[in-house]
Amino acid sequence: MSATGHPSRSWIDVSAGSSFPVTNLPFGIFRPIAGGEARVGVAIGEDILDLAELAAAGLLTAALPEAPGVFARSSLNAYLALGRPAWRRVRAELQRLLSADVRDLRDDAALRARAVVAQDAVDLLLPVEVGDFTDFYASKEHATNVGSMFRPENPLLPNWVHLPVAYHGRSSSIVVSGTPVRRPFGQVMPDDAAGPSFAPARLLDFELELGAVVGPGNELDAPVPAAAALDHVFGFVLLNDWSARDVQKWEYQPLGPFLAKNFATTISPWVVTLDALEPFRCAQPGRVPEPLPYLRTTGALAYDIHLEVLLQTSAMSDPVVITRSNARHLYWNLAQMIAHHTCGGCNLRTGDILGTGTISGPTDDSLGSLLELAWRGTRPLVLPSGEKRAFLGDGDTVILRGWCEGDGFRIGFGECRGTILPPIAATQR
Repeated sequence: MSATGHPSRSWIDVSAGSSFPVTNLPFGIFRPIAGGEARVGVAIGEDILDLAELAAAGLLTAALPEAPGVFARSSLNAYLALGRPAWRRVRAELQRLLSADVRDLRDDAALRARAVVAQDAVDLLLPVEVGDFTDFYASKEHATNVGSMFRPENPLLPNWVHLPVAYHGRSSSIVVSGTPVRRPFGQVMPDDAAGPSFAPARLLDFELELGAVVGPGNELDAPVPAAAALDHVFGFVLLNDWSARDVQKWEYQPLGPFLAKNFATTISPWVVTLDALEPFRCAQPGRVPEPLPYLRTTGALAYDIHLEVLLQTSAMSDPVVITRSNARHLYWNLAQMIAHHTCGGCNLRTGDILGTGTISGPTDDSLGSLLELAWRGTRPLVLPSGEKRAFLGDGDTVILRGWCEGDGFRIGFGECRGTILPPIAATQR
């Protein structure tokens, strides 16, 4: 690979424009549809390289003596705990083994048959065992938009520009892409009602986010300084923090989201490493006022990740793009999120996920939620089928996609997909 991140040639066929060239190699967990144990793999083109098979054959021993133990697992956690020096050795060795002129794996037909698996022949599973999930609120555009709807006289609360606001989510309901999402029940309080009722959420929404996957954690009472924060992050997944806006409106004061968000959070199956994203670091938006010293960072700590959301109703044959945004718009960067999260002594753990919060851009076509796109239901989207959507309907499928664009190559995340199922009938509750 060149210093600019341009992909070198691989003996595995990778089509032009593929999300998974040899410069990407995102990590995930897969299980063959035909049967077998779940194990660690990396995506390359339309295939998966089975790292458990490579480790068993001794091809990763020099890079990682622990290899046989960490790749024959049903989660990435054991590998994530090893830290960046180990990750970089493995990444370099995988890129070497996949290079067109390296014969070790290329010319071993028996091993190649075992270790190279077609993506369409496997089930992709949740990549990490998630201990804790924290969701930030790092987009100034999103925070301002939401504030404008509910507090037009004071859209951005005074503390927002001084600290990365967040809430603690529910890790048990994090699901992998493709898992259906059931419309939840909760207490709602319509504007014209005398009191609350218990009913299925009507105002169901998506949130376009990234999720940072934690590698090595920190000890209790040992805050992580901003300058060292990225050493604790393995990479990013796409993340959809599904939200029931009518439930949220009634319950969020004074303590924030609860049932409105704990019913499901969907993540993509592939974790794109920070090393693969390194060529796409860029400057983040300017900050006024300057953060307190523990939140000050230097250098380019934003990521130029293109993001889009597609929507498909049950009446549509194909999905349609309804918004496009970019992670570079985030006001608070990942290092600041981690520094703030741990500043009071909180200990992050391997496999934790830190969501960015909804990523909205500065224009009407770059908003990261239906709440904003349809502006609280007052400007419903008109779809090619003629249907209108202010919020999600039963049978609707939401697809998140993300990628970085290089000179003739792409570093992609794949998809983060979920379909809304109708609520459980009252008689079944």
